[in-house]
Amino acid sequence: MKIQNVKGGYDFLPKEQKIRNYINGVLKETFMEYGYGSIETPILCYLDMLVDKYDENNDLLKEIYKLSDQGGRELGLRYDLTVPFAKFIALNKNNISMPFKRYEIAKVFRDGPVKVGRDREFTQCDADVVGIEGQFIEAELLSLYINAFKKLGIDIIIKYNNRNLMRGLIKEAGVSEEQISRVITILDKMNKITEAELRTYLIEIAIENEQIDKLLMLFKLDIDKIKDMFKDSSNEELTLGIKEIDTLKGYLEKLGFSEICKIDLTLARGQDYYTGNVFEVYDKSGYLTSSIGGGGRYDKMVTEYINDGEVYPAVGISFGLTSIYEILKTRDDFKNTSDIKFYIIPMGVDMEALSLADTLRSYGYNVDIEMKSRKLKKSLDFANRENIPYVIIVGEDEVKSGKVTVKDMINQNNFEIDLKNPEKVKEIVKL
Repeated sequence: MKIQNVKGGYDFLPKEQKIRNYINGVLKETFMEYGYGSIETPILCYLDMLVDKYDENNDLLKEIYKLSDQGGRELGLRYDLTVPFAKFIALNKNNISMPFKRYEIAKVFRDGPVKVGRDREFTQCDADVVGIEGQFIEAELLSLYINAFKKLGIDIIIKYNNRNLMRGLIKEAGVSEEQISRVITILDKMNKITEAELRTYLIEIAIENEQIDKLLMLFKLDIDKIKDMFKDSSNEELTLGIKEIDTLKGYLEKLGFSEICKIDLTLARGQDYYTGNVFEVYDKSGYLTSSIGGGGRYDKMVTEYINDGEVYPAVGISFGLTSIYEILKTRDDFKNTSDIKFYIIPMGVDMEALSLADTLRSYGYNVDIEMKSRKLKKSLDFANRENIPYVIIVGEDEVKSGKVTVKDMINQNNFEIDLKNPEKVKEIVKL
């Protein structure tokens, strides 16, 4: 038996997990600032619920981990947190108030290609709201994105588009209703492949050359030209899409976000459940080329799950923890710090060391104790290697005098504290 992780799944050392916990902490803080409460949903889902919102040709269907239980029921591991959230609302609508805003930070699973920033088992950090129509809430969610990444120290570009707009333009090119979903999937790759490759993909699904020419022409226009060209259009989806994306654009301009948020008419997001504006976040530096966040409006999903005659508009965003971690792990401020603030080395006075550790912990400090009776030099080497900033050596002499020296391992500014009343440490060592 070979001991190894499944491809796309990883162990994280404490130093690595510290960065991931930091990201989670920043996101939780930001979610709460915007009024989102925490929930938890199951990893296991019924397979029919997971696949219900997708066209049979959607690539994501191939990435769902499928399994069955002992009763022969078909199950799947959740591939995102949006479908489980819609299920949560359907099951709990009588126990919550609308609008309902939630965040969830949890594992999801996709059996897809593995590359930097894209794993098969990974953590998503989502914020969603049910019960608010329109672009007001969408603008606030993009504000949440911008503020969260600012706290994380990552410069971003947000691309946004509208699914109604895409569908409307595709209809204008003469494409049939039955082919629209497949065309959207191909157009989503437009900025990643050559025009010749794009034509090949479209021809393979029986799109005619005249339609392809019109598609390429339309999807190279900017939103202002589209507005002007179709101002008197009877194409309801196109008209709605123009209105939705233009309204969001107006909000973002007034908020001063125009340099960060850019319209990309080929952006579709892979999930078929999106109904309106969609968003993706990218690292402005280009260190990672794949998105580090994404989301959009999905008004039909919750509505169809509940199916009580009411409409349940929904919109949400997701942060890619794995991708964000890949960016932050290279930074020096995460390389040379320890979660442990004090390292106590007892020299034959274990009980006194334990007592001092408990007192320091009561002040809010993280404290570790040397318990292997190693030589002093080896203990100090350990503290240096782990970048622990403060070391306290406690021996019989220190116990008798009632005084111990706190060694500042970084600045070499040592100071003394009283064993019976060590509160002086709070004046010098900040949490």
